[in-house]
Amino acid sequence: MPVTAARETADAVQTAVAHSFSAWHDLISESFVPLHVRSSNPGQFHGRLRSRLLDELSIVEVTATGHSVHRTPSLIARSDRPYFKLNLQLAGTGLLVQDNREAVLQPGDLAVYDTSRPYTLAFESDCRTLVLMFPHDALDLPAGSVGRLTATRMAADKGLGRMVSPFMTQLAENLDALSGPSGHRLAHNTVDLLSTMLAAELDQAQDGPERPHEELLGGIRRFIEANLADPELSPASIAAAHFISTRHLHNVFQEAGTTVAHWIRTRRLENCRRELRDPLLAHRPVSAIAARWGLVDAAHFSRIFRSAFGEPPSTYRRPA
Repeated sequence: MPVTAARETADAVQTAVAHSFSAWHDLISESFVPLHVRSSNPGQFHGRLRSRLLDELSIVEVTATGHSVHRTPSLIARSDRPYFKLNLQLAGTGLLVQDNREAVLQPGDLAVYDTSRPYTLAFESDCRTLVLMFPHDALDLPAGSVGRLTATRMAADKGLGRMVSPFMTQLAENLDALSGPSGHRLAHNTVDLLSTMLAAELDQAQDGPERPHEELLGGIRRFIEANLADPELSPASIAAAHFISTRHLHNVFQEAGTTVAHWIRTRRLENCRRELRDPLLAHRPVSAIAARWGLVDAAHFSRIFRSAFGEPPSTYRRPA
């Protein structure tokens, strides 16, 4: 058979081995997003995926001979939901190209890229990488801001990379341990850690005159995050707290590719979604979870949650 797979339970590590290049093409596209795959030596190709899905965080260890993957505009047009992918190079060398930037990745290096825009990821020889894939709205950062970091090398020996790279390496080595309530909590903690690292990278890159709003945006984001539970949180109250006009506030968020109202709603819904999926909070009523994040109108919450995630919160909740 071209592909062999070992599967135990829905919550177990999934392992799939491709013994042909055509099988690898199908496997990669099914495991991530649709991709075109190329190899200079397809007749001698071998690849393996070890993966785990925790809520909406996909953790995949990729081991393969040399090849490249390409996300094209035509493939993007067929996709609905945008995702970020974070690569940790574990062995070999990778080249990531997106948004007119290139990052050469050595073992320990990290890089982020966006499935809603074209990219290429190439490996000339044998390689091993860990890929984390998660929806845009899982991060407490505007997608437009994260877009400034795509295809940018984050070294294992600098900044927060000193902590994040070893942590992700341990994820790759311990996929089997990510089970039960603690595994799902760790998935959320992982995304929070990545948000912190990316925010730190943005802070370091904000000194250019072309981004005068970046520092202000960071402060406003932190203010919103700290006040999501307040049902009276609004553009007017946010602007007043930062001594700016509401018009200026809207301009700052427009520059980041979003709106104030959309950002508040998205962050509230994402926090509700996470708590609804948390097995340790299965006893808490849906209405209490919504109210905890500033959504006190139960009917309104149900409507916007269903619009965002495709089903009402009562059925989205993980079975106890």
